[in-house]
Amino acid sequence: MFSPKAQVSRPITDRVKESLFSVLYKYDLPADKNVADLFCGVGSLGLEALSRGAVSVTFVEQDPKVIATLKKNIEKAGYVNESKIIRANAFNVGAPVDRRQYDLVFVDPPYARTTDVGKDSPLSRLLDLLQQAASPEAIVVVRTSERTELLDKYSGFRVIERRKWGSMAVTILQKVSE
Repeated sequence: MFSPKAQVSRPITDRVKESLFSVLYKYDLPADKNVADLFCGVGSLGLEALSRGAVSVTFVEQDPKVIATLKKNIEKAGYVNESKIIRANAFNVGAPVDRRQYDLVFVDPPYARTTDVGKDSPLSRLLDLLQQAASPEAIVVVRTSERTELLDKYSGFRVIERRKWGSMAVTILQKVSE
């Protein structure tokens, strides 16, 4: 996988990625599902989802230099037809829907943007945006620093699992019917 020359992304290690996808298998993910990869960087999580049978991935990234690398990674992996790239700040646009709603959404913002995770935080507003884009039983995976602990519930999502690997944490939320 290609990486940008400047250290602007936080690639996830292969070991942690393998562990995360082992957890997602419990929820029958990502095979045959539509996925969104927000703050995707070079596309590691979205490309892994495609390699494990996801139908499509929408990648959302705002840095044009990182997007250039992302495009190379998508081409190298052979997933051009299954991929859509949107250049935007995911905090502002969420996961724009162009096909079906998303069954799995990766939210991986810079750690500095997840120190505030309260009810009026950027993360909370992002999860509000995801309400329309998420399928009825969608799973949202939020990656943060290991010191950050999300609330138990955000609008229509509730925490169903928390995992820590080294200096990072992953919180898995599921959409709940109100």
